[in-house]
Amino acid sequence: MPMPAPLLDRQERGLLMLREAIRAVAGEGPGRGGAHAANRAAGGSARGGSGTPDRAGGPVAGDGESEAMVHLVRLAQEGSADAFGELYRIYCDTVFRYIYYRVSTRALAEDLTSETFVRALRRITTFSWQGRDFGAWLVTIARNLVADHFKSSRHRMEVSTGEMLDSNEVEASPEESVLEHLSNEALLEAVHRLNDQQRECVTLRFLQGLSVAETADIMGKNEGAIKTLQYRAVRTLARLLPAESL
Repeated sequence: MPMPAPLLDRQERGLLMLREAIRAVAGEGPGRGGAHAANRAAGGSARGGSGTPDRAGGPVAGDGESEAMVHLVRLAQEGSADAFGELYRIYCDTVFRYIYYRVSTRALAEDLTSETFVRALRRITTFSWQGRDFGAWLVTIARNLVADHFKSSRHRMEVSTGEMLDSNEVEASPEESVLEHLSNEALLEAVHRLNDQQRECVTLRFLQGLSVAETADIMGKNEGAIKTLQYRAVRTLARLLPAESL
């Protein structure tokens, strides 16, 4: 079954921003601020200070969650099924995308997405706003589920690029569509060749559109380490990909 249009749209935006980051570091020589250039291309502040959140795409709620979101989570914690249903509607796509990029089949991604929300419902009273976003909390649950799956099955994490690039809609000419498909496929295959931490960082920052802070929270690192990890990942991708793929 083809991927939903919103999922494809976010994937295309993420891949576009990742290409821009790769071009930025590829054009920077050693010692010429490549990390800052890559971070700017990712749509974030090179310093990661206060102000506009350092996101690589996706919705931005401003400086923290909106009052409406805080109220919605509070209602869910108090037992409101409708409130939790609304949280599911808001974050289901985010959780599914994260899992889908980490496993090989849609059916497995759907099963793990469902399990993520089952666990979230059981644990929602333990959620605290201190230093974390609700979406990042959900992705952390999903991350643990994916890790448990691969530990139990001893299965290598693979990306099904053919399924990821499937689509019902063809807006460009056949020639342009083929070239775009090959370019995206080459980029996704290069991401798959990164080491585990670099691959997860790129997935969270570009394909998920999470902020540096959210990525740091999920991966259990500080923000400086995430920026360094992202830069090294993008540098590696620049070496792996031929210029025509960008």
